[in-house]
Amino acid sequence: MGLLDPEVEVKEVTWIRKPDREDRYSRIEAVGGGTILGGWEMSLDEAINRIRGKTLKLYTQVRGHRQNVIVVTQLVGLPYLRTEPDGDTPDNLLKLPPRPW
Repeated sequence: MGLLDPEVEVKEVTWIRKPDREDRYSRIEAVGGGTILGGWEMSLDEAINRIRGKTLKLYTQVRGHRQNVIVVTQLVGLPYLRTEPDGDTPDNLLKLPPRPW
């Protein structure tokens, strides 16, 4: 659980699952982290609902950059996950590898 709020679970996202990794506009289906021995996976919808409900905080760690994962909704369209802008990498979430197992 989170250090500041015991009701908030904090997880590092180390991989993503998406149908077409080359298409930056195809929607992520799931996020996850850990290893095959102690890994976790969460659907996109569950992650969005839990972040919006303030019971989950996700982050990435790419090339030494820690960025929070946020929910974004365009004027028209479905909500999706992305990392907060860091001025360096456009979206750290999309740079993550596929699920390793």
